[in-house]
Amino acid sequence: MYAIVEVGSKQYKISVGDQIDVERLDEEEGKKFTLDKVLLFSDGKDLLVGRPYLREVKVKVEVLRHFKGRKIISYKYRRRKSSHWKKGHRQLLTRLKIEEIVSSS
Repeated sequence: MYAIVEVGSKQYKISVGDQIDVERLDEEEGKKFTLDKVLLFSDGKDLLVGRPYLREVKVKVEVLRHFKGRKIISYKYRRRKSSHWKKGHRQLLTRLKIEEIVSSS
């Protein structure tokens, strides 16, 4: 059983027990909530595709922790121009644990 959900304009393939890292959410650590933007759901024999979302499928998740991702280095160099720059970025992330995929169909 798996589903494809949309969280913060990105799509993730999930199944029960998975842990995913998404862009920072405004939920507190330890809080449980429901994701309702489910794009696709498969239980092994049936495949449901939403247009754009499935109303009858919900995903229950728990917020495990908030953290910063690994550092990404962006470096631009122009040869023979004495021009270069280097920037670093660490994305703020939230780790979610998928507890249950609920389908009313």
